[in-house]
Amino acid sequence: MAIIPSFSEGKGKASGSPGKSSADKKNELVDLVVNEESSPKPAVRKRSIVLSADETTADQKTELFLRPGTLADYVGQTRLKAMMQMSIAAAKGRGEALDHVLFYGPPGLGKTTLARVIANEMGAKIHMTSGPSLERPRDIIGLVHQLEKHDVLFIDEIHRLSRVAEELLYPAIEDFAVDLTSGKGHATRTMRLDLPRFTLVGATTKAGMISNALRDRFGFVCRLEFYNQEELTQIVARTAGILSIKLTPEATAVVASRSRGTPRIANRLVRLVRDFGQYSGKDIIDKDLATEALQTYQIDSSGLDPTDRKFLEILIDNYNGGPVGIETIAATLGEDSDTLEDVYEPFLIQSGFIQRTPRGRVVTPAAYTHLRRKAPGMQLNLLFGDDKSSEES
Repeated sequence: MAIIPSFSEGKGKASGSPGKSSADKKNELVDLVVNEESSPKPAVRKRSIVLSADETTADQKTELFLRPGTLADYVGQTRLKAMMQMSIAAAKGRGEALDHVLFYGPPGLGKTTLARVIANEMGAKIHMTSGPSLERPRDIIGLVHQLEKHDVLFIDEIHRLSRVAEELLYPAIEDFAVDLTSGKGHATRTMRLDLPRFTLVGATTKAGMISNALRDRFGFVCRLEFYNQEELTQIVARTAGILSIKLTPEATAVVASRSRGTPRIANRLVRLVRDFGQYSGKDIIDKDLATEALQTYQIDSSGLDPTDRKFLEILIDNYNGGPVGIETIAATLGEDSDTLEDVYEPFLIQSGFIQRTPRGRVVTPAAYTHLRRKAPGMQLNLLFGDDKSSEES
């Protein structure tokens, strides 16, 4: 049972006046919890805004009308789409809410978009919030109290839920009820607030930071993968059509090939190419103009930006290709190690430019080829040794 911080006795006596129905008392108790006075929230560190998949203000303005509204319009994630389509059809056929869903994977792959798609497919309202904003019990109470039957509750960065908020959320998503306790001593009251059956959709870039107790309460745990060239080409063409940009098929392929497997970056590059074309006075953007535009923004043929290339160059020039620990790389590069692990490394590993070994990060021959460097001879026992006392990986 979740314990709500005690209220003053004056409030407890006032709310306990006779002649009120059970429903009125429940609503009154919820109002007390939601309106309870508390100290100001501590400052929350904002996400780093980098030239990768983190959402920017410009992204927020344009993605509202670029995002697909149905599974039929959603490009990519074929297996996940098929599973969700079957589950949504079955839930609608039974007249029930969809089971709770957890999406995880690198940023920018469409977790928020899928949550909106689920709500649209279910014909339900969506309530959107994030883990850091749900710090106190009253935040959870106020949120779930406004839910209606079959609504979708989307919590982004769900791994950042506070321990108190997470424990209060357990009965809400499992039993569709919240237990409330208020008052002190003899004035203590306990009441269960029943909730309509709703669907919780959680999204996270760090699935390992979610507790097992919370993860086990999701019916579907789905990983979103990076997009391939064909899927990104479809997304670029769709975005260009919506924004009324004339891209040749060759230019579309150029933009898609440099999008790092991420739809958000693809949409961003389309806007950058549009701006460059307009500045150059071109109505139709061909392959050469798209290539020139992306080179101007320092995005190379593999979608690497200056930080990515610097990452690889440090490994090659300073550490002979590795192995070297992430903290050492971060200190040399002047970046936060979490940013390197969460933002830059996933794509570099996916593209085959670096490897994680027991002794640290190692540059692959593909990276030497891409940077036009000569690869030195590498000893396998150095790269993949099992010395556990070595630098952190």
